Amino acid sequence: MSDIRLDRAREVRTGEELDREALEAYLAEHLPGFQGPLEIQQFPSGHSNLTYFLKGGEAEYVLRRPPFGARIKTAHDMGREFRILSGLHPHYPKLPKPLLHCEDESVLGAPFYVMQRLRGIILRTPQAVEKMGLSEGTVRGISESLVDGLVELHRVDLQATDLAGFGKPEGYVQRQVSGWTKRYLNAKTDEVPEVEQAAAWLAEHQPGEVGAALIHGDFKHDNLVLDPDDPTRIIGILDWEMATVGDPLMDLGTTLGYWVDPSDRPEVQMLPVGPTLAPGTLDRRQVVERYAERSGQDPGNGLFYYVYGLFKVAVIAQQIYKRFVEGHTKDPRFAMMIVGVNLLGQQAAVAIERDRIHDLG
Repeated sequence: MSDIRLDRAREVRTGEELDREALEAYLAEHLPGFQGPLEIQQFPSGHSNLTYFLKGGEAEYVLRRPPFGARIKTAHDMGREFRILSGLHPHYPKLPKPLLHCEDESVLGAPFYVMQRLRGIILRTPQAVEKMGLSEGTVRGISESLVDGLVELHRVDLQATDLAGFGKPEGYVQRQVSGWTKRYLNAKTDEVPEVEQAAAWLAEHQPGEVGAALIHGDFKHDNLVLDPDDPTRIIGILDWEMATVGDPLMDLGTTLGYWVDPSDRPEVQMLPVGPTLAPGTLDRRQVVERYAERSGQDPGNGLFYYVYGLFKVAVIAQQIYKRFVEGHTKDPRFAMMIVGVNLLGQQAAVAIERDRIHDLG
């Protein structure tokens, strides 16, 4: 398939190279059907676990491993992510087929796993939408499919999978608020009072839980693989590292945290969070309304969940920035992460002050 719209890997970033000989030898011994020589490239996006494109003969694979220098084991548990994929794949086909998990750190210096490569379109920026020539109707259909896909995921029958009993759904909201607050304080490098104010507001305004469902934890445009023949159809969902069982409205909140509207302040619109500014895309209020209609759940005006999403994304950015400050990564994208932390905190403060999730310009 030579479609130029397909997501493509590039040269491996400096400092994130893999030991090709060691990996090729390991795959030849443990991955059925693997044939060398092994070629390695890296997918350029993503800010957490590192994702590599592997080609052995005519076969294509994807390898995931923790970022170099990361010490947040619960956020980079390769075995956990592999178990989620293994448990879900027979019952929920919109994810890559897991193929191999390696706990032997002598191979690459960290645990890793290998999975099927899904070929399709991944929308990362508004510019990508324009470059692909997608119509406003198609763009709207993509954003509607994203919301519908989130609802579909939350309806997965866990009892029919190997994940029954996975996670700790009771008290999930409280644990998320306290947990992300602790992570922020552990990763703090600068004074950003709006982020800590958001944490305090969340602790004081926790809603009752609406139930327990399988949640992705990072459900956004650039974790969706779209059908090249019909981009409104989702054929794959990537990056399951934060998946668990918990309150589905918190999953909606994470999605909202990445959703920038044309009515937001110009500096917020500069955040690299995806293609939600593209003409035709649902706005945040419409996302909440469509989710409520399709799921039957009531997120109210969505404010708590939106502030939670902004706070969570700010904490993730702060963790990445700390790794950069401490020299564990040289990825130049990470140098400006602290700007994002500030903007996300400010956006949360404005939303709280105005008591709404839209028209925050």
